[in-house]
Amino acid sequence: MDHHELALRMSRGVCLAAALLVVSHARGAEEVVAAIEAADPPADARERASALLDDDVLSEKPVTPGLRGFYQFEGAYTLPKPAHWSKLKNRLELGTQGQFSDSVKWKVSGRADYDAIYDLSDFYSSQVKKDQRFQADFRETYLDIAAGDVDFRLGRQQIVWGEVVGLFFADVVSAKDLRETVLTDFDLLRIPQWAARAEYFKGDTHLEAIWIPIPTVDNIGKPGSAFYAYPPAAPAGYGYFINDEKKPKHDGTNQNFGVRLSTLVKGWDGALFAYRSVDASPTYLRSIVNTPAPTFVYTPVHEKVTQYGATIAKDLDDFVIKGEAVYAMGREFNVSRLNQTDGVVGQRYLDYIVSFEFGLPDDARVNLQLFQRYFTNHDPDIIPKKFESGASVFWSGKWGSHFSPQILAIHSLNRNDWMLRPKVTWNFEKNWRAAAGFDFFGGHPTGLFGQFDRQDRAYVELRRSF
Repeated sequence: MDHHELALRMSRGVCLAAALLVVSHARGAEEVVAAIEAADPPADARERASALLDDDVLSEKPVTPGLRGFYQFEGAYTLPKPAHWSKLKNRLELGTQGQFSDSVKWKVSGRADYDAIYDLSDFYSSQVKKDQRFQADFRETYLDIAAGDVDFRLGRQQIVWGEVVGLFFADVVSAKDLRETVLTDFDLLRIPQWAARAEYFKGDTHLEAIWIPIPTVDNIGKPGSAFYAYPPAAPAGYGYFINDEKKPKHDGTNQNFGVRLSTLVKGWDGALFAYRSVDASPTYLRSIVNTPAPTFVYTPVHEKVTQYGATIAKDLDDFVIKGEAVYAMGREFNVSRLNQTDGVVGQRYLDYIVSFEFGLPDDARVNLQLFQRYFTNHDPDIIPKKFESGASVFWSGKWGSHFSPQILAIHSLNRNDWMLRPKVTWNFEKNWRAAAGFDFFGGHPTGLFGQFDRQDRAYVELRRSF
């Protein structure tokens, strides 16, 4: 799987269920948020719970404006030599929501990030410092309009299509902030899109259509940052250079369209979708410059892709089974042969995954996943093999009433390429939580995780929600 789509962070659904049980007895939005945070569900579960709050599903009371949000500190220390502090980030997100009438509601939110490491250290280049020192932007900011059986949402919004919680297989609409690869919590990793969305509800059937006139693409950072995903290395005797990224022009020629139909049949929750878009992930076009010295010059661009997909989920009491499959056309991959125009070749492929999650004694849970990419027109000169397979294991438990340990392991089944993430979360006060953990990577430099072999790190987080 390529690193822009293989983002894996499995969930603890039991925690969200517990939070929602408390919600049914809460008196207001603040208590609901506190209940969810106290249960410490994973990022994707928090997103789904927040969506319920935003849509006023959990309360019949009118939506009234009130400031909500969080402050979060994130510190990281990179372990391999030269060992160094690599992150001292302060993050503040604020939002409010209200309504003009029973059928017209609104939400405004924004986030500001400041990473002090770039003022306290000269380890990173000025280009990386400029890109990652400070950022402020809108988060979800939209109008909700109810018109009978059809609901409209207009503005900057999260659109999550995946059924396998914590994965980016069927979650094709969201752009992502990949400046820390897939290590960021998914509620922070996803970048909202400026979109118009229409949803039709009839019984257990849900039809959704989206139009994105100004697409947002992945934030890949700058060369020289800790987790920049470089294109293939140049052969011996050639130099290496990466141009500035060419993002899609906002001139009406680059627009995204999608439709998704989901329904519930005999306890099986299934969906089909089609999505035509500017690729959120970049393609690294290659040119070869011979003067003053032979050099590979790469330019990140965003091509157009078409994706068709399906998702399915079923709760079988003892365990939950989920699956996703996506067929993609139009995406291009780098090849090693020197006579290939632009250094890339178009490939069609099918991604699919099966996920099993079940409970263990003492409030523990385990999630097992098997996934694969199959290239239907495989070019032998691209790095991935015709079949690229992998597996992941996620375990989570409870230590008393305040501590939640977890371990995530992901490994390629084709080669030695892996990631290991142990973590402990401490819910020490209402609306407060702290976390500490490690991120370990290993494998060949061309691997999805092996390329970050020298970026192993220890980290801490502190969050206050309000």
